Amino acid sequence: MTALLETKSVSKCYGALRALEEISIAIRPEEIVSVVGPNGAGKTTLVNLLTGLLTPTTGEVLFMGENIAGIGPVLLAERGLVRSFQLIQIFPQLTVADTIAAAVVSRQKKRWRLFASLATDQAIAARVAEVAEIFGLAQRLGTPAATLSQGEKKLLDVASAFALDPRIILLDEPTSGVSTAEKHGIMRTLIAAAKRAGVQSILLVEHDMDLVAAYSQRIIALSQGRVLADLPPERFFADPQLIENVIGKRRRH
Repeated sequence: MTALLETKSVSKCYGALRALEEISIAIRPEEIVSVVGPNGAGKTTLVNLLTGLLTPTTGEVLFMGENIAGIGPVLLAERGLVRSFQLIQIFPQLTVADTIAAAVVSRQKKRWRLFASLATDQAIAARVAEVAEIFGLAQRLGTPAATLSQGEKKLLDVASAFALDPRIILLDEPTSGVSTAEKHGIMRTLIAAAKRAGVQSILLVEHDMDLVAAYSQRIIALSQGRVLADLPPERFFADPQLIENVIGKRRRH
């Protein structure tokens, strides 16, 4: 099956430091793929390459067969690859409706206007209501984002990305800072929303191995800038040495 998103022999250097070394991965339609690895493994660099923020030193980054190296997240979102962009951290005073509307306006390539006039645009309002309903935020449209619970903030964060109608969405630790009890609920909501919204694939960067085990169809493990493994969950978690390399050795008491 043809890959939606792939890297071909990608390396990234910062001076003498080689952050990534000959990385070749592929994300295909109808997949949830998790990228895991210890701190310093190269996950952030890989994400920034995949989302057009960085250009590889060598190799290619392809989305739907086209080179996207360094094109930036705005143009990439127009093509259909979106990373949750945490608008609520930038504009915490905006309401839930305004936060989603900002993404809808961006997707529709309309000129930025005062939020007061956004409410008069019925097409935008309808799309905002639709996205909010998918994520269980329909009753919170008038609520300032800053006053939401941590779990609701995470859902709003990703709802804004979904409003851009992506083919692939990249979720960078979407449940970080959320209580353990809420994490699975959020993940189930995100995956159900992705299906409803027509998202073809999800790339999940995650350190919580319980979530990785529960929701991934494939796990790509990075270590010291290289691909350590690219395996289905049952094979990944059957290898104790691999798990230790990814998570790190436990402290001895």
